[in-house]
Amino acid sequence: MAQELSHRGDELKGLGWNGPDVARYVELWEYRQRWGAMNLEREDRLFLRKAENALPAILSGRAAAKKPIKDKTYYRWLRFHLEAMQQAETEMGLAEGETGAWPVMLEAELRVLDHYQPVLGLPDTLKAKALAPIRETLASQVAALGNVKAFDFEAPLNALKEKENNRWKHLRDGDGSDRTYPILSAEGRGGFHTEAHDAIHTLIRSTFPSLAETDKPELSHD
Repeated sequence: MAQELSHRGDELKGLGWNGPDVARYVELWEYRQRWGAMNLEREDRLFLRKAENALPAILSGRAAAKKPIKDKTYYRWLRFHLEAMQQAETEMGLAEGETGAWPVMLEAELRVLDHYQPVLGLPDTLKAKALAPIRETLASQVAALGNVKAFDFEAPLNALKEKENNRWKHLRDGDGSDRTYPILSAEGRGGFHTEAHDAIHTLIRSTFPSLAETDKPELSHD
């Protein structure tokens, strides 16, 4: 397991911990770094242990790379949402050749990940958060053309969480009320795929730390 170089308060907040508990964790973590765990009160040591047990393990680049990319959490998270949308589209009554814009984006991202094989450890997945506004911008451009359906983006994951203990987050930020599901025509799919690929590829290739020294050739949108 890789050594923590800084506290992980932001991750605890993302897991639903409240502000006072996150602040307490940060304070105790910094105290331990300076003075050592032996100088903490027993109650504080137990609290710090509880917080750290709630956090996902940080793997070193070599250890994380041992797992096939298709088995890594981030990849499986994307694949889950893609398959949920593809299943929903079978009941949307789409015309021949039509498809949702969201599956095209997720397919493009998975294709980039398959090609470059990033480690997808914490440093990479933190950078991947910047893909969220890119997806929203691309989707809104298609929605503006007027051909939209309705899709509950949160329902599939909510159903999964009822069956198993799962800490995945929803694909989209917000309260889940926006169910606008933009549809691409057969003619518009190719151009949108190219645009989505270019935006997603650029961010992944240029910002994921594990790809900083990759020698993989650049992936085209074809």
